[in-house]
Amino acid sequence: MTVLAISDGRAGNLRQARALADALAGGEAPHLRIETMAPWRWLAPRRLPAAVRGFGDGFRSGMRDPPTIVVGCGRQAALATRLLREHGVHAVQILDPRIDPRHWDCVVVPEHDRLRGDNVLTLLGSLNPVDDRWLADVRAHHPRPQAWGDGGLTALLIGGPTSAVPMAIDAIAAFVRALADETAAVGNHLAITTSGRTPRSWLPALHDAVAGTSATLWTGEHDGLNPYAAMLAHAQRIVCTPDSVNMLSEACATAVAVEWLPIPVHGRIAAFLASLQARGRARPLGATSATNRIPLRETARIAAEVSRRLREPR
Repeated sequence: MTVLAISDGRAGNLRQARALADALAGGEAPHLRIETMAPWRWLAPRRLPAAVRGFGDGFRSGMRDPPTIVVGCGRQAALATRLLREHGVHAVQILDPRIDPRHWDCVVVPEHDRLRGDNVLTLLGSLNPVDDRWLADVRAHHPRPQAWGDGGLTALLIGGPTSAVPMAIDAIAAFVRALADETAAVGNHLAITTSGRTPRSWLPALHDAVAGTSATLWTGEHDGLNPYAAMLAHAQRIVCTPDSVNMLSEACATAVAVEWLPIPVHGRIAAFLASLQARGRARPLGATSATNRIPLRETARIAAEVSRRLREPR
């Protein structure tokens, strides 16, 4: 059995496709980054005539020696996985393709999405590679930096504003300063990382917020290696901005306390946060509701169910 992950290369899509493909393969699966050409990219995954041309010669040659299973994430990948299924490949699509899911063997969506069907699998949050083995590997290859000290570590993961989470930098900077003071008061360290979604215009205010504190802030390659994975692996507490399902899901896949900054949210991500709080896995910063440290690891469960379904006759 061979497994191939396909995505447009965007970080969130790439991470989910690879996580599920690796779980199905039982090891590291190859990844194909696709760039869909016009006019096919405009309507993907709807099928226009000669759609196979939309991905170039590399994709067409790959169809002559296709994998057993292909895992795609994102709308452009959905067209590629759909085409491969027409050539006998088992096709698994992550995220709602916005057309009838019957074009794939399995479609995997977050439970806060509305899509349902006989071949639709739902999960809480998003697919990711974080498990005990992944965390141990990170600890082995990324020892705790000296700048973090020897005490407890709080990790603060900062994303960026969205239509559902219209964050303002003044509020974020205030939370950063308060967390820096709180952790220092009990002899712990605050490590902060931004993401690709963090507006560059926020960076001066974030630097001002940690000025004069012991907190460390990573905002890009000029600050050294991205500490994100090490923060997940070494922290005793993780705090996130509430804009990213992927970021919160990976935080909750660890075995430490998880909180999110209490910022107004709307739409489907509000339902996701409510589910995390109802399960007791995470809570808003400052809330008194009980939390647990039971890791949220949906990737293994989804991979097992996909494998079971793919063994059944079509």
